[in-house]
Amino acid sequence: MPKAIVLTAYGQPDVLEWRDVRMPEPGPGQIRIRVRAAGVGPTDLKIRSGEAPWFASPPDAILGFEVAGVVDALGRNVSGVEVGDEVASLLLGLGGYAEYVVLSSWTPKPQRVAWGDAAALPSAAEAAVGTLKQLQLAGGETLLVLGAAGSVGMVATQLGVFLGATVIGATAPRDHAMVRDVGAVPVSYGSDLVKQVREIVPSVDAVLDAAGRGGLPDAVDLAGGPERVITIADPNAVALNVTFSAGTPARAPEAVDQTMPLLASGALRLRRQRHLPLEKAAEAHRLLESGTVREKFVLDVR
Repeated sequence: MPKAIVLTAYGQPDVLEWRDVRMPEPGPGQIRIRVRAAGVGPTDLKIRSGEAPWFASPPDAILGFEVAGVVDALGRNVSGVEVGDEVASLLLGLGGYAEYVVLSSWTPKPQRVAWGDAAALPSAAEAAVGTLKQLQLAGGETLLVLGAAGSVGMVATQLGVFLGATVIGATAPRDHAMVRDVGAVPVSYGSDLVKQVREIVPSVDAVLDAAGRGGLPDAVDLAGGPERVITIADPNAVALNVTFSAGTPARAPEAVDQTMPLLASGALRLRRQRHLPLEKAAEAHRLLESGTVREKFVLDVR
C-alpha cells in the first residue's frame, strides 16, 4: 500500500504523519507518477499551521505543490507521454508529499536535470514568471528584486537579466557574490536601501518583493509609486496600494515549460537545497520554522 505524509490536524509539525493511503487513479487526461522528489514551500507551512485553511482540510489532506517523478500509469485520452517518462509538475491542488501522485499537467524532465532541481523549480518558476509578466518588465528597464537570494527571487533575478533588464538584488551581504554571479547588482537590506539603489540608478522601473521584510515603502519610493510594485510576501501591500500576487498555477501556466530548458542547459541556477526523506517532512517543517536554515527543502522518495 502506498504511503504519504498526511495532515491530521492544523498545528505544529507533529500533526504531519507518515501513513498508508489509497493508491490514486488517473482520470481522463491525467497521469500518475511514482514520486522521486517533492518540494517544500512556505505555503505548505501556512497550510499546516491553519493560516491558510482554504487549501486543505484535515484529517486526511496531503500537502505539497511541487513534485518530480516517473510516469507509471496513464488515464484515458492521454498523449505525448509514456509510462517510464520523467516529468515535473506544479500541482493544481495539493498532494505532493506522497509516493504516488496524479497529475493533470506536467513538464518533461530532461535527463541532465537532477530530481531535486526538478522538484524545487515549479513554485519558484511560477511566481517569478508570473510576477514579471504582471510587471510587464522589458529589456532596458531597471528591476529591483527584494529577496534576490531566495527561491523565487533568485529565479526572477536571472529571468530579468535574460530579458535584458538591469537588475538590482537586495540581499544579506553574505549573498552579494551570488547576486553578482548571476549578472545583477547587489545591495543590502536596511534603512539606507534607497540611498544604495540611488547610487546605482536615480529610480527603478519595477520592483518585485519576494522577501516580505518590510521594504515596500522604499520600493514605492524608488519606483515613483505603487503601480509597478508587486509583493508575494508582505501582508501590508493593501495599505500601500501595492499588488499582492498570490501563488496559483493559473498565474503562469507555462512557467515550468519555459524555465526547465534553462535549468537543463545550466543557464538557470536555483537556490541551494537540503534533502530529507519524505517520511521526515515534519522535521523539514520544524527546521524551516526555526529560521536557521537558508536552503530550499526537498523531500526524497526512496
